[in-house]
Amino acid sequence: MKKFLVIILAILLSTGLAFAKGYEVKKKAGEYNVEATMDRNPPAVGKNNLEVTIKDAYGKNVADANVLVEYGMSVMPGMPPMNYRSDAQIDGSVYKAVLDISMPGPWYVNLKINRAGKTTSTKFTFDAR
Repeated sequence: MKKFLVIILAILLSTGLAFAKGYEVKKKAGEYNVEATMDRNPPAVGKNNLEVTIKDAYGKNVADANVLVEYGMSVMPGMPPMNYRSDAQIDGSVYKAVLDISMPGPWYVNLKINRAGKTTSTKFTFDAR
């Protein structure tokens, strides 16, 4: 009976890990619906893969924009400001970038979307571990 319970527990734990989701944020940026997903949940020190999906007002994927990712930590006493930028690269209908998080704590991400000469942006925050 104990072996059976141990096996069932192991299956449940491994199933939960197999379907673990990344860190997800859904925001509005002007007329666009933006979904940002990071592969780690919670985001952690080191390289974190960011995927951004942008949909227009009709729900169609936007694949002809330039997306600039600005990220960093707010200024803290005794520390220099940490501000980084990365151009997200389009892959199919998803924009991809890598955020290199240098230390734990509160971080912000500002996504700037430029399409047809018009720029809009959205911002979200997370706590890195």
